[in-house]
Amino acid sequence: MNTTEYLARVTFGYPAIDNHAHPLLTAANRNAFPFEGLVSEANPDQGLTTNAPFTLACYRAMAQLIRLYRLNAEATWEEVKAARSSLDYDQLCVRCMEPTRIQCILMDDGLGGVSELAEGYKWHDRFTASRTKRIVRVEILAESVLVGVLEGMITSGMVSPPHSVTLFIDRLTEAIQEAANNPEVVGFKSIACYRTGLDIAVTSHREEIERSIMGIVLRYATTKKLRLADKPINDMIVLTTLRIAGQCGKPVQFHTGLGDNDITLKLSSPSHMQPIIKAHPQTKFVLLHSSYPYTREAGYLTATYPNVYLDFGEVFPFLSAEGQRNVVRQVLELAPTNKILWSTDGHWWPESYYLGTLQAREILYDVLSASVKAHELTEVQAIGIAKRALFENSNNLYNLGLKPQW
Repeated sequence: MNTTEYLARVTFGYPAIDNHAHPLLTAANRNAFPFEGLVSEANPDQGLTTNAPFTLACYRAMAQLIRLYRLNAEATWEEVKAARSSLDYDQLCVRCMEPTRIQCILMDDGLGGVSELAEGYKWHDRFTASRTKRIVRVEILAESVLVGVLEGMITSGMVSPPHSVTLFIDRLTEAIQEAANNPEVVGFKSIACYRTGLDIAVTSHREEIERSIMGIVLRYATTKKLRLADKPINDMIVLTTLRIAGQCGKPVQFHTGLGDNDITLKLSSPSHMQPIIKAHPQTKFVLLHSSYPYTREAGYLTATYPNVYLDFGEVFPFLSAEGQRNVVRQVLELAPTNKILWSTDGHWWPESYYLGTLQAREILYDVLSASVKAHELTEVQAIGIAKRALFENSNNLYNLGLKPQW
């Protein structure tokens, strides 16, 4: 055996817990979104299909998909898309999911479009040895609660900001508490990063919330649409979630860093979260998506605060291979290896799970084996890191009580 042969067996074959993913599209909706979204966060109306095929991330993904679909090595991107469209959808899902060795998926099913276009979270159990669990997206939960409050106000013709705020907070608290008590729910997720940024206030101010509610009432009465992007309200939603989650021992995931252009990039750094992390020491924070390009800031928080964990996901397959290696190296620069988690951020297409797993295992092996060969780690230590990152840390953090099907 060479010095990393057993490390390779573990890194490529050990079962994994995908600590953050989203549902797959139904067969009828398999082409609802441009397939280029597999490798880019760009929006369809802002150059996604034109530019994404010319990225290093797409070239690498294309080579891997050519092998998956059993195409000629010289196949073009258009031929790759045509090949996957010609495959039976159930067979395509199995072909993509089977090699991943994902044992359990923790699924955020609050992504926009899921209810209309995607499968329910339990449907995904067919691909895993352990049952899929839910991550509740709190802003979506809050919007459903607030719609009920607003409809009641409009129907009664009584618009009272103080009363509506009290009613909203009470009902939101009940809804979050109910979710926290649900054994199917293992954690929460906030997209404050998208809505108002990660500079979340440590305290809520009632007067500001009431003013925001008045604006929301006027907009909703006209459009019958609701998207919470009012900082006083969004901050209150996060703070309420952090309090209840801390009491119930359920981690709270935060989108950080990498996203589409709906994000204000400078407000997507997890460094903005230091005050709320300090203010909620009993609540476990999970910084999602490697916080790219703010990975080092995330590593710093993970090393400094015992209640912070770092997920090294989504960069697979959105970055080039070298970019991914740099991210994993930065994660390991400072973050304790018992506090790093892995995810695919799989969504819509089964290929997102396939590439997210294949590339993560490849890069994790590259980085760890290089450290072993440089005598910075023993192979035993590297194997321990791989097992913790892929399975054990998520199993412990979310209290899943699983045994690896190894």
